[in-house]
Formats: sequence, structure tokens, C-alpha cells
Amino acid sequence: MMVQENKHRPIGIFDSGIGGLTVAQAIVQALPDERLVYFGDTAHLPYGDKSTAAIQAYAVKICDLLLRQRCKVILIACNSASAAAYELVKEYVGSKAKVLNVIDPIVQYIGQTYPGKTIGLIGTKQTVNSNVYRKKVDELDLNITLKSHATPLLAAMIEEGFFNDSISESVIHAYLSDPDLQGIEALILGCTHYPLIKKQIESYYQGKVDVLDASQIVAQHVKAFLETSDLASDQITSDHTFYVSDFTRSFEESTRIFFKREVHLEHYPLWE
Repeated sequence: MMVQENKHRPIGIFDSGIGGLTVAQAIVQALPDERLVYFGDTAHLPYGDKSTAAIQAYAVKICDLLLRQRCKVILIACNSASAAAYELVKEYVGSKAKVLNVIDPIVQYIGQTYPGKTIGLIGTKQTVNSNVYRKKVDELDLNITLKSHATPLLAAMIEEGFFNDSISESVIHAYLSDPDLQGIEALILGCTHYPLIKKQIESYYQGKVDVLDASQIVAQHVKAFLETSDLASDQITSDHTFYVSDFTRSFEESTRIFFKREVHLEHYPLWE
């Protein structure tokens, strides 16, 4: 009975805002029987320019909520938080839930798909400067060259609804034409917001560079993980729940765009 009961516990997902909803949406498509509890820490976004200590403090608070919701898995759906807080969160959560991040599945995928190649990475300053991708890619020992470039304007631009227009076009162009990213064969979209501009990035490269949508790769990883751990649900027991630490109307609007359907956001202040 206990095993059955575990299977029907929800998957907890958290992010600095609503960027992680791209991952949540990919998980819902890959795993229609799973129930999600999503937490967007909109009061503290973006995480990309916060200190490691601050991100760790937010992450622990959020995990308390997700553990109270009896999540069987907690996915850190944010590259900055995965870089800054994954080890700490794993230790903090202990045996109460399994903790996954969005970086390891991508590194694994790169290793399987691009040994000996030159790969690009774009992400926040926190993600790029932490060098976490470079360290993990080097540990694969597969002679993969990683070229990274911080693209700090992109997440904020996407949060504000600027994509598929001339403003985002010029910002994307300016970043991708940087010498840092020359000669790559694939590009890791190292931020959960970026799937929303994937088409624009692909059109910049005109098919010459594989643009890797991390949300799809992570969703497949979560699916494989649940199946091998015997934690996959076989029926959805109730609806998904979405919390934000600071409520604004614009988030509700954007949430629809990120999640591709209507979502009811509940306000849950972290520090009260």
C-alpha cells in the first residue's frame, strides 16, 4: 500500500519566477498522470543576479512548503538555483523526497550526443559565472569544448513579454553574434525562460546549430527517473497547484503563455 501511496504524491517544482513553467509544461506533456505543485519565487526574481547565500536561503524556505505538500520529487527548475543550491537542498530534504536539478540531465544529454564537439551555452550571470556547466562537462572527459556567454537581458525581456518582436530580435542577435559563441555546433539554452525564444534563436542560426531546449530534455529525465524508481503515477488524483511569493496581474497573464493554458495562481508569501 505504501508504494502505491508514494506514487500518487505530487512532483514539486520551483523557480525564481515563471520561467520554470516551461519545464512544468514539458513534464505535463511527458507525464500526463502526474500532479504538480509549482512554486514561483516572484518576490525575489531574478535569481541570476542574487548571491549564492541568498538563493540557498530562498530554496530551503521553498522546500519546506513543498515537503508540507508531500512532494515525492522536488525539481529545481532554475539554472541559477540548480547551480547555487542543489547540493544544499539535497542534504536538507534528506530521505523525505528525491531532489533533481535542470543541469545534470543536460550535461548527460550533451555527453551522449556531442562527444568531441564544440558546444555553446547561454544563461544568466549566476549560471555562466558559476562555471557549473564547464566543470560537469569537463568531468565527462569526452573532449567537449564549452563556450559560454552570459545573456542577462534575455530572462527579464521574456518575463516582460518581449519575444517574437523586433526588440527581442536585436537583443538576441547582439548576444549570439558575440565572439564567445563562434564555431559552435549546438547551443544549450541554459535558462528555463529561453524555450519561449527558441524559434527566434533557431532562425538566427538557420539550421546550422542545434538549439537544445532544456525543458524537453529535463522532462524526459524526470520521466526516466520516476520509472526506474518505481514512483510513476498511473492516474492523476487532483489538479495541479501553483504558488507565487508575490502576486501581480502580469504574472497571471504570462503564466498562460509559459504554461500554454489557464492557471490559477495562489499567493504564498515566503517570509511572513
